[in-house]
Amino acid sequence: MTAVRGIRGATTADSDTREAILEATEELLREMCVVNDVDPEDFASVFFTTTRDITAEFPQVAARVGLGWENVALVGATEMNIANDAERCIRVLIHVNTDKRQDEMKFVYKRGAIQLRARGRTHTDES
Repeated sequence: MTAVRGIRGATTADSDTREAILEATEELLREMCVVNDVDPEDFASVFFTTTRDITAEFPQVAARVGLGWENVALVGATEMNIANDAERCIRVLIHVNTDKRQDEMKFVYKRGAIQLRARGRTHTDES
């Protein structure tokens, strides 16, 4: 039965520059799609959040322009300001229409975001 499932992911940008933000975001989104074998055509929406130190570009631009996700609903917000959070962190929640069970979704944590507490099945730079 098809249902909307969530796929979590997070990464960090090397610096607060347009290039670094887009590179990190595109790398994360590509890997989230590959390890979960999902197609953006099946996405209901994608929600992005960033830490307050990301100011040079919206990470959604990586999806819209870099990956061509022109018909996917994208939205962004700023994360809560929590002490000791990962710096220049970009978090993503993909809502995908799929026949897979939620426990089959693999969450992806890359770069400095590997330190974040991950729930569910994960795929990291270290696995």
